[in-house]
Amino acid sequence: MNETRVLTLWNDGVVNEDDAAVLRRRCEELPIPFDAAAREAVRALREAFLGRDDASGLAAPQIGISKRIIAFRNRGFTSDGAVDGTWSKKDVEILVNPRITQTRGDLVVLSEGCLSCPDVRVQIARFPEIKVRGYDMFGQKVSRRYFDYVARIVQHEMDHLDGKLIVDYEGAVLVPKKKRNLFESLLART
Repeated sequence: MNETRVLTLWNDGVVNEDDAAVLRRRCEELPIPFDAAAREAVRALREAFLGRDDASGLAAPQIGISKRIIAFRNRGFTSDGAVDGTWSKKDVEILVNPRITQTRGDLVVLSEGCLSCPDVRVQIARFPEIKVRGYDMFGQKVSRRYFDYVARIVQHEMDHLDGKLIVDYEGAVLVPKKKRNLFESLLART
């Protein structure tokens, strides 16, 4: 399967201005019921996500589609979020036009990475329980609760829909030592 290119803020020490413009844009909702373009956008994101084994989730803007769609795995993780190899296609969820309608619990700080911000991890505080309303990949209304690591993934991917990336958070930024100078200059520009 061909891997769809994921847009990034930078690569090889260069800021990707065109990619950044898409990643920083607030996404538009899909029409309900879905029209042909909406169905194609959902299909494209699902296929792009299923073609990767290096991500817990993926948002439509990361593949150049400025629509409010996210894809993520709802199982197959260890307690610290590492992939445990037990997930399958049936464990992938698609949310269209998602909205967080409830949050619960004390914020939990964990280190997050992102395909669109390569080689960087940021300490981010997120809610351990959320309730989300939206639509599934078939355009059916859904209301679901997510907990712990899956709740973190959903919140991370939903940030993308509003043009927010991990480097926009105030938490500690973790970068490889050999790339520290490069990232200090790059992060100063984002």
